Amino acid sequence: MVLNIYGKKYKYLNKNFNFTFLLKKPIFMKSTRRSFLQKGAMFLGAGALGSSAFQALANAKSKKIVGVQLYSIREDMKLNPLATLQQLSKMGYKHLEHANYINRKFYGWSAQEFRKVLDDLGFKMPSGHTVLGKPHWDESKKDFTDLWKYTVEDAAVLGQEIVISPSLDSSIRKSTSDFKRYMDIFNKSGELCNKFGMRFGYHNHDFEFSEKLDGVTLFDLILTNTDPKLVTQQLDIGNMINGGGVPGEILKKYPGRFISMHVKDEIPAASGHGEKYESTILGKGIISVLDMVKLGDSLGGTKHFIIEQESYQGLKPLDCVKQDLEIMKNWGYSS
Repeated sequence: MVLNIYGKKYKYLNKNFNFTFLLKKPIFMKSTRRSFLQKGAMFLGAGALGSSAFQALANAKSKKIVGVQLYSIREDMKLNPLATLQQLSKMGYKHLEHANYINRKFYGWSAQEFRKVLDDLGFKMPSGHTVLGKPHWDESKKDFTDLWKYTVEDAAVLGQEIVISPSLDSSIRKSTSDFKRYMDIFNKSGELCNKFGMRFGYHNHDFEFSEKLDGVTLFDLILTNTDPKLVTQQLDIGNMINGGGVPGEILKKYPGRFISMHVKDEIPAASGHGEKYESTILGKGIISVLDMVKLGDSLGGTKHFIIEQESYQGLKPLDCVKQDLEIMKNWGYSS
């Protein structure tokens, strides 16, 4: 199958068929729930393709890349997103991860507008962060609300490979049974994302390693109650140490589960931050970042290495991510 979305072709093949489907215009326009479902059917070839073909697309697109999480430069993105993106392009970044999706807008742009901005600057957006929360699931219907369906639809417009939820509401972290039921929703989100050639992913903070239910850490519950074919993980090697997690141990415990990594280093936090550690320039802190990157590369199944720095020790955020990229290049990992 060949899809042409914004001038780019993707080919789907399996042993039983070779089906070509050409879209001359972007299919994602204003949508109702009915049109959303119709579009999903178009992507599925009226049910003939199946999720395996779309998973093959996700696998085919997954090359080793280096990018930056735009939360690293969140204030700059608030003040002047276009100028900030232009600066990132001049630094040599080619891959971005968003952290701002509100009312179907990315940093104030619609999905179609944002895709054009990215294309014009030579960027690709392999992943993005949007919390999958209670407003996105209708328990009475056992189905996602339009809010989440539009989230997935708009992510597809951007050409994302992974739709990542970066948190879990505290209300579902009270009992093992509630937690496992929510992991079922994670799996269902993976099925929905698969229909659009994408994956669903989860990004950890620290509580997943410090909180337990019936003696089991939340992180272990996530990994053991989600289907790896439907739900991948973005391992934040910096966040986890605040909760007592050890990056190397987790990568070895769950090989092949981490298609994406937040590449981050940590130092003891300045007083008043409320956490033991805060992020810093790569190679300046207590994490053996290069070793973790290599371990993700060799054992973790990691294809996306996304730089994130949230604290700056008096430096400008843009200067920090510029240094971080140069360090990754020196280590042999290019954007």
